[in-house]
Amino acid sequence: MKLYSIASGSSGNCILVGTEHTKVLVDTGISKKRIEEGLALEGIDPQELDAIFITHEHVDHTKGLGVMCRRYHLPVYCTAGTLEGVLSDRSLGEIDETLFRTFRPEETFSVGELDVDPVAISHDAREPVAYKFTCGGKSAGVVTDLGTYDDGIIDHFQHMDAMVLEANHDVHMLQVGGYPYYLKQRILSPHGHLSNDASGELLSCLLHKDMRHVFLGHLSKENNMAELALETVRQQIAEAADLTGCGSLDLQVALRDEPSPPVTF
Repeated sequence: MKLYSIASGSSGNCILVGTEHTKVLVDTGISKKRIEEGLALEGIDPQELDAIFITHEHVDHTKGLGVMCRRYHLPVYCTAGTLEGVLSDRSLGEIDETLFRTFRPEETFSVGELDVDPVAISHDAREPVAYKFTCGGKSAGVVTDLGTYDDGIIDHFQHMDAMVLEANHDVHMLQVGGYPYYLKQRILSPHGHLSNDASGELLSCLLHKDMRHVFLGHLSKENNMAELALETVRQQIAEAADLTGCGSLDLQVALRDEPSPPVTF
C-alpha cells in the first residue's frame, strides 16, 4: 500500500491512499491543478483514480471537489450529512449528484482492492468521519479534524501500518495568539481540533511494534510549528514506544504547501 500526502494543513488537505490496482483520494481541499501536479510527481494520471472520499464538508477538504468531479467524473464517497453540506456549498459549482455514494459510519465496504472503514469523529461538521483503509493485511488511516477521541477511535485504529494523524495546534500558541476568542474556543472544544499533546496521547494508545509511518497532519499555520509538533508528540509517545518496542517509527510532518515524500508498506 501507499500513503501520500499531497497537501495537509488548515488551508487545504488532499491525501492519496492506494495499491497497485486501486487508488483513491481522501479530500480535495486544494485546487485541481495542485492535485494533478501532486499526482504527476508519482506518475499517476487522475484518470487512474477509483474514487474520492470526503471526510466532511469544510472548504479546506472540498475546495477542488466540484472541478475534479466535472473533469474526471469520479465517484465520491461520503456520509449523508456531508453530502448535504457539500451540495449546499455554492462555491463548489454544479456537481452531478449521481456521482455520490453515501454510507453510514462504522459501515465497512470495499472499493477495488481496498476495504474501507469510515469512523465517526467529533468535529463541528454535519457528519464527519475518519477513514481506515485495508488491503492484504496492511492498513492506512486518515484521522484529522477531531476535537477529542474515545475508546471507539482507539479500537478502530489499532494495528495500523501507516497513518495521517492530526496535530493541529500548540495550546499555548493558540491561547496567546491573535485569533478571536470565539475561534480559540471552537478549536479547543471537543468539536474542534487535536492539539499536539492530544495527538501524542492518541498515538501512544495506537503504537505497536509493527507501526512504521506516521504523518502529523492538518497543522495550523498560525498556531503551530513543524518542529514543535514533532518534539511534543515524540515526548508524549516515548514511554509507549519503549513498552511496545516500536523503535523504527518514521514520524514526520505532512507538508502544507507541497507534497510530502510518499511511504510504501
